[in-house]
Amino acid sequence: MLEHLARKWARKENQPIPEELDRTGKIPQHVAIIMDGNGRWANMRNLPRVAGHRAGMKTVKEVVKVADDLGVGYVTMYAFSTENWKRPRDEVDFLMKLPQEFLSTELKELIERNVRIRMLGSKDELPKHTLKALTEAEERTVSNTGLQLNFALNYGGRDEIVKAFSMMASQVKAGELDPEKLDEEVISRYLYTSDIPDPDLLIRTSGEIRLSNFMLWQLAYTELWFTDVLWPDFTREHFYQAIVEYQGRARRYGAV
Repeated sequence: MLEHLARKWARKENQPIPEELDRTGKIPQHVAIIMDGNGRWANMRNLPRVAGHRAGMKTVKEVVKVADDLGVGYVTMYAFSTENWKRPRDEVDFLMKLPQEFLSTELKELIERNVRIRMLGSKDELPKHTLKALTEAEERTVSNTGLQLNFALNYGGRDEIVKAFSMMASQVKAGELDPEKLDEEVISRYLYTSDIPDPDLLIRTSGEIRLSNFMLWQLAYTELWFTDVLWPDFTREHFYQAIVEYQGRARRYGAV
């Protein structure tokens, strides 16, 4: 039933690339996305909230395709925050099953596209079936050299920073880290994103204009793009719009 509804509202794949998008110009190397509005999308259609999450899963697939086609190197999806455990139990249980469901149907095509999959976040509280699906996807794509798809799952920006400083404090205490040599580069090495560049562009859907504890360290100089469109309604055309606006911005990093 829910899958049928998701297909019913599936977005068209073949929106043309707008002329103003310069494919030879500055394509963001790393795009981070706060996928917001699944619940409201479902409520507007008198459907259970889980129907919105399943419809949003289809959008993930299309965004990965268009990002890969444009040459984006990294896409990080905010899939489940450390605060999302406060949601109703049945919704949390459904969200914990989504990685398994998504990867069971899409992993083959992602492998064919040379996509590498990574998880960013704390694994401690995740159910075994969720971890198993993600671990298998990571292992099967570890040698892929194309777009890297990061799922931020059980992720919180403050939690990430606290864990990083805890590790650094332990190493300082053990004499393994010189506190006099701490700088931004050193701190970054203790984050989940230690081996990938900071996002160039952040997209957030559904009209909310906040970061919601997402990549607080990494987004320091990221270009932010907000839209009222709910995540299940987000299309290739909206992604193109975000890239076009990004290409029109001047990134000075504090300089003139």
